[in-house]
Amino acid sequence: MRLFYLLIILFSTISLYSQNTIGVLLNDANSLNAYTLFTAQTETYLINNCGEVVNQWSSNFPPGNAVYLLENGNLLRAARVDNPDINFGGRGGRIELFDWDSNLLWEYDYSTSLVTQHHDIYPMPNGNVLMLAITTLDQTQAIQAGRNPANLTEGKLFNEQILELQPVGTNAANIVWEWNIKDHFIQEFDNTKDNFGVINDNPQLLDINFLGTSTGNANWMHVNSIQYYENLDQIVLSARQLNEFYIIDHSTTTVEAAGHSGGTYGKGGDFLYRWGNPVSYGEGTSSNQKLFGQHYSHFIADGLVDAGKIILFNNGFNRTPSFSEVLVLTPPTDSPGVYSRLANRAYGPSSPDYTYIDPANATNFFSLILSSAQRLPNGNTLICDGDSGYFFEIDSNDNKVWEYINPVGTFGILTQGDNPEFSGNTSFRAIKYSIDYPAFNGKDLTPGAPIELNPDLSNCSILSVAANELIEVNIFPNPVTNKLTITSIEEIVKIEIYNSLGKLIKSNTYKNDIDTENLSSGIYIIKIFSIDKIANKKIIKI
Repeated sequence: MRLFYLLIILFSTISLYSQNTIGVLLNDANSLNAYTLFTAQTETYLINNCGEVVNQWSSNFPPGNAVYLLENGNLLRAARVDNPDINFGGRGGRIELFDWDSNLLWEYDYSTSLVTQHHDIYPMPNGNVLMLAITTLDQTQAIQAGRNPANLTEGKLFNEQILELQPVGTNAANIVWEWNIKDHFIQEFDNTKDNFGVINDNPQLLDINFLGTSTGNANWMHVNSIQYYENLDQIVLSARQLNEFYIIDHSTTTVEAAGHSGGTYGKGGDFLYRWGNPVSYGEGTSSNQKLFGQHYSHFIADGLVDAGKIILFNNGFNRTPSFSEVLVLTPPTDSPGVYSRLANRAYGPSSPDYTYIDPANATNFFSLILSSAQRLPNGNTLICDGDSGYFFEIDSNDNKVWEYINPVGTFGILTQGDNPEFSGNTSFRAIKYSIDYPAFNGKDLTPGAPIELNPDLSNCSILSVAANELIEVNIFPNPVTNKLTITSIEEIVKIEIYNSLGKLIKSNTYKNDIDTENLSSGIYIIKIFSIDKIANKKIIKI
């Protein structure tokens, strides 16, 4: 039965473009051959470029929301637990750590009537975990901090908090560092209350009465991501409701983080930099607003194109017309990590270095919520259109080279051919990990079936080539036991064999055959070169 299944895959028609409605829609040769990680309901999936599941982790809880594959192969995941007192989009309350085989190693709850983890966590290089959370200021505390009582529609206000956790045992943690936005407020509303001052003279502080797109509700900032940049020891926070991201110093002590001095950059826990909506600190007008409900603001890592710049997914929430974009920008600096700003001016840059919008029609690309963008090692960019569960990779010319639609909806796994619209197949983020990522060392990476029911993989070749590059060849026997022979009217200059993950495992030159005796049973891709053409074929080793 297994051989029959393999033969069906082998001899099906291969094309670059799919008629699939879910799973892989496109896998072009210019895409990064990698594994994509995402969470859907209680499951976390790691898939290859053909949508086949390489590994899967199961939880008893839905996401809450971020998930990371660690270099040792463990999975760090935020989870959502019941909390009748705090309920807003992105709420979580628990962190879980699984090994590669989905065994739960550690869990930590941060969920009470007054606090909860939400949206994001981050695995630190030292083994600790940054956790994004809220704590609750009651009405009296919020008013004393300078909040206009008319803008306390729920009688409370959420303080955004970051805790650095040192895991202990299987379900505990030491809090080794802490930062709270409540320590960095400013207000011009009431000079008898705390934090009174001139807002546009203090852009390093947050106006407690700036509402952005909120209406005075408790969840007024709605920070949806925290990301850490080790080079500068800085943290980037993205506040959806205020349409800004902020950079703060992590080198401070907890005491310094609650104040306005100390740390590597001398500003304590105040903002080192902010960008996206200068009206929030009294500079410019609404025409200067750049961000609209953005997600996943973070530094591009070393070794990648545009390393050290900020990349983010700008959702386009609450603007007309509605469209999303991916932005890359360079914060102006006087020295590494020290950000510059002209007096009485908004923080630069005035425009991003790079913008991706749908090249045909901007409004074709729009995700109201969720979403992410990631710069990849080959210079491409992976984009997650979160509210559609649609992942796509673009090259440096903005051409789509890989497309995938999450086949897991609110009520279960979809069948190939189903229309995913309105299925609830949303995705918080999608992240690609290169095949040489340390987590995969020594792991069984044998691809399983795709997630979707009744899958169709006939369209997917991990090593695709354009039609005008093809050389006509015949290969036999197939399935093969030992020697594989190739015939062609053109001279063959090289033969390469790749495993299903796209890794080169065997090659020879100027021969018309290649030995497969030492290969394990399974599906392989053979790449055959003439002087100026190429061919890809699938073979089965038995």
